[in-house]
Amino acid sequence: MTVSVADTHGPNLPTDLAPDAKALAGTVVAAAGEHLTGIVIYGSQLLRAEPNRHSAWDMVFIVDRYGPFHRAIVDAGLHRGPAWLLDLMARVLPPWATMVEAHGAEAIGKCMVVSRAHFERAVRPRSPDHFLKGRMVQRVALVWAKDRGSADAIEGWLREGRRDVLRWAGPWLDEPLDAGSVSRRMLEVSYGGELRPENTSRALEIHDAQAEWLERAYAEVLEEETSAGRLVRADGGGYRFVRPPGRWARFRTRVYFMRSKARATLRWFKYIVTFDGWLPYLVRKVERRTGETVELSERERRYPLIFLWPRVFRFFLDPARRTPSDPRNS
Repeated sequence: MTVSVADTHGPNLPTDLAPDAKALAGTVVAAAGEHLTGIVIYGSQLLRAEPNRHSAWDMVFIVDRYGPFHRAIVDAGLHRGPAWLLDLMARVLPPWATMVEAHGAEAIGKCMVVSRAHFERAVRPRSPDHFLKGRMVQRVALVWAKDRGSADAIEGWLREGRRDVLRWAGPWLDEPLDAGSVSRRMLEVSYGGELRPENTSRALEIHDAQAEWLERAYAEVLEEETSAGRLVRADGGGYRFVRPPGRWARFRTRVYFMRSKARATLRWFKYIVTFDGWLPYLVRKVERRTGETVELSERERRYPLIFLWPRVFRFFLDPARRTPSDPRNS
């Protein structure tokens, strides 16, 4: 059910891929394609969920091995390196992130780099945190894979990630279940379980932007879980859990999101090393998502690691950005 805009395997990008996205993906494929497993696009540009000219394309570059890929992009001038430092950062709380600019186009990509093994672990059940999983259980586009086997593997991991939604969102679902209620609540819980610059009401906007796809994808999940004996059809329509999630399931899920949030916060410090142009990107993102103008003092611009972090934490922890669907309020 992953959205593939064209035949995904082989050396070429789909002809109907948006020009900016094609330029970005093509730039990286030209520099390091032999070390790539696949490219997945997600986020507001793909969904057309109110992007503007400053919006970056969200991309995941799944690599065979970190070392050769890092050396290739540094040699191609796509990252200021050094490659050995990227190797180190890649293995600490993967993935790592950076900004990529397309050759010959005014396109910007916010790109996450993750190994094939780390990607599989991140989207399957019992993932170490929610960072990648929360994005990959939505509508995404596998736009390039090195071969048919790689494409099939990535598609399979993504399907498995969607089937896992009932485990971590289950404690906050009301019965009877249907595809619409599951996908809406899934996004509310997912957004509420992260530190994000926008209010968690953004989850409903994102849901509406991909509602048709979510309806199909999660109808399929409900049917598969019924066949597996974990759901039954409810009288009057919809589905019910054979064993409804109890207090223990809610506690485990809350702990999972607490751990995920801690790991995501620690990644911010890693991104300072790996993300070229992280400060202006962060400012633009906050302004775009909140509609608030961010004015940095000279001191914050010159010494962000010392003076900016307290302001960042106050912003993301603002109680006004929570909603009743936020697991922190449950």
